[in-house]
Amino acid sequence: MSTYKDITWNGIWKQNTALIQLLGMCPLLAMSNSVVNGVGLGLATVFVMTMSNLIVSALRSLIPYEIRIPVFILIIAALVTVTDLALNAFLHDLYVVLGIFIPLIVTNCIVLARVEAFAAKNSVIASAIDGAAMALGLTWALALLGAIRELVGTGALFSGIEMVIPSAHAIQILSADYPGFLIAILPPGAFFFLGLLIAGRNWLDARANERMREQRIHHQVDHATSAPA
Repeated sequence: MSTYKDITWNGIWKQNTALIQLLGMCPLLAMSNSVVNGVGLGLATVFVMTMSNLIVSALRSLIPYEIRIPVFILIIAALVTVTDLALNAFLHDLYVVLGIFIPLIVTNCIVLARVEAFAAKNSVIASAIDGAAMALGLTWALALLGAIRELVGTGALFSGIEMVIPSAHAIQILSADYPGFLIAILPPGAFFFLGLLIAGRNWLDARANERMREQRIHHQVDHATSAPA
């Protein structure tokens, strides 16, 4: 169980694909102009990564080493096709907005990297958890970046939610006469706010490491003072 917790924490925070590994930058920057778009693409990636890791792990002993990469890509492409068709059928408006970035999940280096580096070498359950955790790490980064850009850019949150829930509407957070900050929802804003998120995460890690270092020092001092002369 502790191993599964470590895998989950590694994917969601410690080795976050967006903020640490800096993988999948194209969809991260292009689809983070709103919470709905970011979460929509993120959840599609969660499904593809979880299932591709699970299937590859289950079949790893049957896949010849020499042709493993083409087989991995074939499995990922089949899952992306299922996702693409499902979104087109059930969430067509969101499907139109996400556009080419759904089929491009096939070429996302995050997916193939986890299949090759983890799923091809580990158990089915651990591989499925790894795929889900890595994709969820990307999803929360997409959602947070989308929320910041959307709020600063328009003063509202959840614009486009009606594409998923027809009866729902965007929430106006700031004043109704807020003029908006257009650059926040344009590509330059994506780079700027992503840089702030990376800096914020690094700062939190530095603080955590400093607290751990202080605790070790205090522990060593207490141990030294309590030791018999």
